[in-house]
Amino acid sequence: MYASPEQLSAASKASVDAFVGLASTQFAAFERLTALSFNAGKLAFEDSVGLTRSLLGAKDVQEVVNLNAAAAQPSFDKALAYSRGVYEVSSQTQSEFTKALEAQAAELNKTMVGLLDKMSKNAPAGSDVALTAVRSAMAAANQAYDSFTKVAKQATEVAEANFSAATTAAKETIKRKAK
Repeated sequence: MYASPEQLSAASKASVDAFVGLASTQFAAFERLTALSFNAGKLAFEDSVGLTRSLLGAKDVQEVVNLNAAAAQPSFDKALAYSRGVYEVSSQTQSEFTKALEAQAAELNKTMVGLLDKMSKNAPAGSDVALTAVRSAMAAANQAYDSFTKVAKQATEVAEANFSAATTAAKETIKRKAK
């Protein structure tokens, strides 16, 4: 009924591996976000230098207005691309975390079921009511977890649809204002 040193060692190794996997996922996301931010900053700087040079060479006020108006759409498109990139990195990272946590939950559930089976074999007479109650509680917890997972996936899908709709609406607004 007690865990052997080999079982404890295997469980510890699995926990460390899971932690290292999550940490690696987090560092990879941080690296992608840093590169995305660096590139966006570099492009913004280059664009502002180019616009400043163009504005300094402008002959009249109308040319300044036209140059500013012409720079608005590309700037908006780049900001939109940046936000889309951040969203994609966040979404991918969340998906990887969810998969890892689901795997950990499945492993924990498997371990608990094995432990309950072992306990039921060695349990004294009359303890089947308590074991049945524990199994019932585990089934209810698994069902709640499954429901939570479905709701989280639906929320993610709604957020993605809202992001797409907001992007489309913003593009249309900019196009109308540019005309």
